[in-house]
Amino acid sequence: MVPEISAPIRLQEYGVGIFEVFPTKSALKKALKKNYISVNGAVATSATFINGGETITLSLPENVIPKKRFHLNLKVLFEDDYLAVIHKPTGILVSGNHFKTIANALVQNLQQSTLSDATKPQPVHRLDFATTGILLVGKTSSSIRALNRQFKNKEIEKTYFAVTIGKMVNAGIITSDVDDKPSQSKFKVETTVLSKRFEKLNLVKLKPLTGRRHQLRIHLSQLGNPILGDKDYGFKDLILNGKGMYLHAYSLKFVHPFTKEMMLLKSELPQNFSKLFRNQ
Repeated sequence: MVPEISAPIRLQEYGVGIFEVFPTKSALKKALKKNYISVNGAVATSATFINGGETITLSLPENVIPKKRFHLNLKVLFEDDYLAVIHKPTGILVSGNHFKTIANALVQNLQQSTLSDATKPQPVHRLDFATTGILLVGKTSSSIRALNRQFKNKEIEKTYFAVTIGKMVNAGIITSDVDDKPSQSKFKVETTVLSKRFEKLNLVKLKPLTGRRHQLRIHLSQLGNPILGDKDYGFKDLILNGKGMYLHAYSLKFVHPFTKEMMLLKSELPQNFSKLFRNQ
């Protein structure tokens, strides 16, 4: 039964993560279109609103079988009943229509929430396949909604580190359109080393001021200093094969949506970064 809520909300928003087999908003919409979900005995649609006190029921045909679990050990940086923060390794998708994703590995790595709206843990933002670092996860339906709202309202501050190629100015803000939308990224060069192959390699601290897809990679490429190992936006004659891409999600700063505590969580730089700049 739905607990008391402060204001009516669409089922397709409220129900995100309630059912393990439909953990995302897009998956829930598909379930609604196929008439799998009812509210108080009536078939629900994308126009159904939840006011509190309703009984939400899922009815699945026998041929709809939940996915098996993907086993991957993840480093948990923080966890409570509402949310968790984990370290994402390189070479794996966060979510999507694939079996081997972070989303499918979360259940075995996190503790079940004891709260009434506990659900299957769900990442609330994305990192690229080759990017390492900090990833925020919601563990209850209300937490997932609250964290999504904080990202939408730009209330979560993200910091990245990248290794870039070539001579750079010390600091600045890159402004350009990405996917035909205005975007900004703030950067500061922390240190530089000489390189026989790449001339110079820079350890760069980055703060995306907007959230476009591949924004940091595109901006640094536009600046003339692509990320080391970036096969999509790097220089063809300076591609680093077999070493991955040197982009790391370092920290998240935000107000916990329920405890109201200021959170600053970090995923320290991986060894491949440290090796390049060990004498600096």
